[in-house]
Amino acid sequence: MVLRRSADRAAAEPDLGDAALSIEVRRRHATVPVIIGSVIDRYTRPELAEAWSDHARFEAMREVEVAACEEMDGVSPAELDAIRAATFTVAAVAERELVTDHDTAAFVDVLAGSAGSAGRWIHHGLTSSDVNDTALALQIRRVSELVLPDSRRLVDALAARARAHRDTLCAGRTHGIHAEPTTFGIKLAGFAFEADRNARRLERAFAQASVGAISGAVGTYSATSPEFEERVLHRLGLERESVSTQVVARDRHAELLQAIALAGAGLERLATEIRHLARTEVGEVQEPFAVGQKGSSSMPHKRNPIKSEQIAGLARVLRGNAQAALENVALWHERDISHSSVERVILPDSTSLLDHMQRRAIALVEGMVINEQRMRENLDLTHGALFSQRVLLALVTSGLTRADAYRIVQRLAQQALDDRRPLRDLLAKDPVGESLDLDAIFDYAPFVQYADEIVGRLDTIA
Repeated sequence: MVLRRSADRAAAEPDLGDAALSIEVRRRHATVPVIIGSVIDRYTRPELAEAWSDHARFEAMREVEVAACEEMDGVSPAELDAIRAATFTVAAVAERELVTDHDTAAFVDVLAGSAGSAGRWIHHGLTSSDVNDTALALQIRRVSELVLPDSRRLVDALAARARAHRDTLCAGRTHGIHAEPTTFGIKLAGFAFEADRNARRLERAFAQASVGAISGAVGTYSATSPEFEERVLHRLGLERESVSTQVVARDRHAELLQAIALAGAGLERLATEIRHLARTEVGEVQEPFAVGQKGSSSMPHKRNPIKSEQIAGLARVLRGNAQAALENVALWHERDISHSSVERVILPDSTSLLDHMQRRAIALVEGMVINEQRMRENLDLTHGALFSQRVLLALVTSGLTRADAYRIVQRLAQQALDDRRPLRDLLAKDPVGESLDLDAIFDYAPFVQYADEIVGRLDTIA
């Protein structure tokens, strides 16, 4: 292929042959990435950034190559020492890749070159996927050790606040409309159990994705053996892919991304609840607000639920990445590399974002300001209409048909709302209320009578 250069550049550049020119062009446009993936520093803590860095990836690949050599026949003790001491730099691999246009081959060249004559054993009988997929499993396992503890801390944080507010009365809402009273503790207990389910799903998903394969080209062990694979993976502390077609099946990684997206959806549900309860018209909760924090650049009174909004927004990214992971499952025949470029973005991004969202949620739950007085005040917004079911049941018990009772209560409840008059007063003046025990009907106790039992179920998870 002949590359045409502009006259001014041609005059300033040396005359290169086609091959050399191709390398030179790649060198000018090449960058040496620090992080595999695209998530910004704002949402990535240093430990996660390091776990997904180019250096961490190549170091995991080095561990795989060394483990393979340690289980390989014919390698002398002196050669093993040289292989174990072999080194690389990200810059050296990037420079070599300008020639190979193949990052794994470039890595092998650099690592083998630093081992001297013993380097001939590095990558002996292996294929790129053996090293890449097994190294990825090591990275996923290490990332799980950073991410999973906070999924459990979130459960504990929600459970603690649920227990503290097991008897705190508040309006239950369906369709955004006041329904019957509940307690804030019961509300938070539901979120705690969901967080526990997500923590368990994440644990399972990370574990099943942390598997390796040393099965060679198209997975037939033509240059190695199943026993060799088992020994190498045992050294690395990894389980084996049952049948590798040269690559570890991508449904495993899709399952991980689905679990992450589902955990993100749970965090979004929590964040959405907080956002609604923080509205001025509701005012039952408020996000923690630090000294010096500003809610608006122009309106000093503003205290916006920005942490919850951020969680809700990032959950959308997780769902998009989960869809991309599903697209990665169907590869051509035994393998292709259409999944590779996608994973270099979605795996670091999704795990880093989940980590950020979990830490945000923990701080949100622990620091959330709960306005119990406003909750009690809001219970009166319907002027007692939220007791309508108790009135309905009392009328049915007194002898009315359910249809007649429903019609009466519906009329009186709507009158209470329209005229802003207590439903109890309207019922007391209506003939149907003469035989009713209004004190028993308009009592909050039945709504909290099982709060201890419901919230007590948290003892099974936290």
